[in-house]
Amino acid sequence: PGYSTFNTLHIRLWSAAPSREFDLETFNQGNFYKSVEERQRAEAITHVLYPNDNTDKGKELRLKQQYFFVCATIADLVRRFKRKHVDFEEFPEKVAVQLNDTHPALAIVELFRVLMDNEGYSFEDSWRIVSKTFSYTNHTVLPEALEKWAVSLVENLLPRHLQIIYQINLVFLQSVEARWPGDIDRLREMSIIQERPYRAVRMANLAIVMSHTVNGVAELHSKLLVESVFPSFAELYPNRFQNKTNGVTPRRWIHQA
Repeated sequence: PGYSTFNTLHIRLWSAAPSREFDLETFNQGNFYKSVEERQRAEAITHVLYPNDNTDKGKELRLKQQYFFVCATIADLVRRFKRKHVDFEEFPEKVAVQLNDTHPALAIVELFRVLMDNEGYSFEDSWRIVSKTFSYTNHTVLPEALEKWAVSLVENLLPRHLQIIYQINLVFLQSVEARWPGDIDRLREMSIIQERPYRAVRMANLAIVMSHTVNGVAELHSKLLVESVFPSFAELYPNRFQNKTNGVTPRRWIHQA
């Protein structure tokens, strides 16, 4: 429960399991290890979090992990919402999703997918619902908090999500072009899709575009976000960026104690 509130938040602990635990036919053919291969592949998704992503296999596993967790969470949010509600226009009034850095940013695209493909909402209506649901906290300006996923990897694992990302980016870049006509450098800087040195999805840009608020976790940090890290976004969305000081200094804590 939060301070002076009546809300209690659920903590969900997800674990991956195979659709088929054991392949008896394969086992009887003498392929003992292969008979449990599906279970091992599934369990590997949640066995060790944040695997080393210096290799292509590590990157693939990490992206699988991120999608697995956001997919399970969005499915749970939608399931609970539909118990009492029908109209997803009410979804942002009942559900708030706070993105802690870019690791869960795929939740934005997953909610888009659910609204359009499962619930029959248009792209425009889905944009309105999603943008009212999400907010984004940036904890650090280090590269690991500003994730980029190779387009080739996303296309291989999540082709439908990449289609939605392209669609979001197209509409967003049209708004940038309308604000700064002919400014190719700004379009290139703000695009959700990085073109060089390799094509990649910029998850921080996606989170900023589709969140109703963006915050740093200290006054100086939030100032850096606006002035140094995302200046063009802050110029485009001047009311979207804010500060939420995270925690208290040890000196002040000791004094209070």
